[in-house]
Formats: sequence, C-alpha cells, structure tokens
Amino acid sequence: MLPFKPRSVLRALSTLALTAALTAAPTIANADTATAADTATATTSSGWNNYSCKPSAAHPRPVVLVHGTFGNSVDNWLGFAPYLVSRGYCVYSFDYGQLPGVPVFYGLGPIADSAQQLSVYVDRVLAATGAAKTDIVGHSQGGMMPRYYLKFLGGAAKVNTLVGLAPDNHGTTLNGLTQLLAYFPGASTTVNGVLAPGLRDQIAGSDFLQKLNAGGDTVSGVHYTVIATRYDEVVTPYTSQFLSGSDVHNVVLQNLCSADLSEHVAIGVLDRIAFHEAANALDPAHATRTDCTSALS
Repeated sequence: MLPFKPRSVLRALSTLALTAALTAAPTIANADTATAADTATATTSSGWNNYSCKPSAAHPRPVVLVHGTFGNSVDNWLGFAPYLVSRGYCVYSFDYGQLPGVPVFYGLGPIADSAQQLSVYVDRVLAATGAAKTDIVGHSQGGMMPRYYLKFLGGAAKVNTLVGLAPDNHGTTLNGLTQLLAYFPGASTTVNGVLAPGLRDQIAGSDFLQKLNAGGDTVSGVHYTVIATRYDEVVTPYTSQFLSGSDVHNVVLQNLCSADLSEHVAIGVLDRIAFHEAANALDPAHATRTDCTSALS
C-alpha cells in the first residue's frame, strides 16, 4: 500500500502550481494596480495574448481561454496556453468577474456580467486577428459561463467550438464550491466569508442556472465538448457537468486513461491528457487517439 493517497498528492501539486503562479506573476500579485497591458506583457512573453498573432490556415480560429472561480487569466493557463501555442494556435486569456477590493481572485462577480465581459473580449480578439469566429476553452465556471454568452448575448454567431474542462453546467453544492478555497492560499481571507454573486449563481437551482438551462443546454451552430473527471470534488456529481444536445461530446477522463487521477483543479491546470482531448475538439479533422501516453505528447 502506498504511504500516501495519489489524489492527495495531485491536489497538493495543483495547489503548488497555483501558488507558484501567483508568486511568479508580479503583475497579478499586485493586481490592485495592474493594468491589462501589464498582464498582456507577462503572457505575451510565454507566447499567448500576442495581439499581432494571425491565425494560420491549419488553425484559422483564435482560442479564448476562460479561467475558473478564484482563478485569473495567468495562473489557470500556465500549462494549457503554451501547449496550444506550441501547436500553432493564437491563444488569448482575460480576467473577468472582478469584485471591488478583491485582487488576484476573480470569477466572483455576477455571471451574467462576466458573460458580457467575455463578449467584449471576443470582439477584441476577432478584431485583432481578423478571424470570423473564435473557439473557447473554459475551466470550471469558465466552461459554463460562455454558454450564457452563446445563448443570450449573440455569441453563437462568433464561436465555433466550446470546450469545458470540469464545467459546472448544472451547478454544484455550496460545500463543493468551498472545496476550491484549499487550492487558493489567501482566498478565504480575501473573500472574508462573503458569498460572492458568482458563487451564488453556481449553486444548483439558482435563478441564473434555471435561466441558462431553460429550453435546452445548447444552441445551434456551436460544437460542444465537456471533459469531466470522476474524481471531481467541486462539481458533484461529475455527471452533472454533461450537456444534452445534438452536437455534444461528453467525455470522462478516466475512460481515456484509467490511471488518470486528476481532480477538479488539476484537469485544467496540469493534465496533458485533458489538454490533448481538448485540442482534438478544437481540430477534430486532425484528432488523434487520447490515452495515457498523451501525457507525454
């Protein structure tokens, strides 16, 4: 028997990765005074948020990455953004859901307002790249919130594919949301016990989720992929992440690699098997088999 629980170790690695991201990105750590230009500079050096990037014939659509609750445009994507850039994509990320007086930790504002921020950002990316449409990949709240943009803010005409990594498409419990605090050192003190609007909106049965899911999970013209992990301790049950619709691909990570122990945060921050399957969804014409060896790809 192992002297430790593998999933506990992976959770610790996820927390370390996020802590390192906050430490290594001074423009984010000093978010009270950081500007959008500062963030762009920090990430452009890693190959993404480069507004001079022009999509290639092989990858004609820019990819917009949407962080999760308590995350931001840098720490959530230190793994996946370079993964896509190295494969020839133009990649962009942005901060949303800011609350006054709460630095660093985002995705806390009303989700309908966050979807409007996404709308503005997609327009910016399309204008910069000259592309007609974008693809979106989101983690956690970031995989669910864009559905509001698609359904109510005209996003369906501007988005080809939406990929959700552990998205809370049908909500979760308050207990599940509090599990996130362990991954973000300082978040509990910053939020100070206040149930932020972005958290309330994610509780199963909320007014926001009832509106979002009324009349069907999807809109026509958009391709949807959901990648979930059986070990998700935040969005429970994990099957609640799945969407229903004619153009939906629901994937369980452990069906691709039974040895994959990723939980809610690791699937979006560290997991190259999940990254590989997400890349397949962005370019299905050139998709390759996703299995345990994808961790080395």
